[in-house]
Formats: sequence, structure tokens, C-alpha cells
Amino acid sequence: MIEATRAEVGCLEYSYAEDVLDPGLIHIKERWRDRVALDEHLKSAHIAVWRDNGPSLGIGERNLYLYEVGEPKPL
Repeated sequence: MIEATRAEVGCLEYSYAEDVLDPGLIHIKERWRDRVALDEHLKSAHIAVWRDNGPSLGIGERNLYLYEVGEPKPL
């Protein structure tokens, strides 16, 4: 999943991390070039397989949020 997504046109960052205070809670961080690239990702074959296999992988509730931010600036 990670390799296939990172190979997609427009993927700038894609990673998974388990929450250190809530074992089993997985955070997925994604950055995309633009909304078009994200929309294409959501229609990809590997996402369809991931969704179809979610229950057998132990994936329960999913909470998805889209945040749009500006250019990064150093602190």
C-alpha cells in the first residue's frame, strides 16, 4: 500500500504511524500536490483492494479529514 501510493503521480508524502498512547490506533499522513492527485489516488486499484480487505485486516472505524494548508515556513 505504501509503496504503491508513494509511486503515484502527485504523492508528496505518505506514511503510517501507530499512536504511542493508544496502541492499535494508526495515523496515516498524506501530502498531495493538489486535489486532483488526491482524487485520483482515492480511485486507484490498490485503494479499492485496501477498502475491500479492511475488515480482515482489523480495520474498524475510519475517521478521514482533509486539511488544506499554505506553504511551510520555518519557525
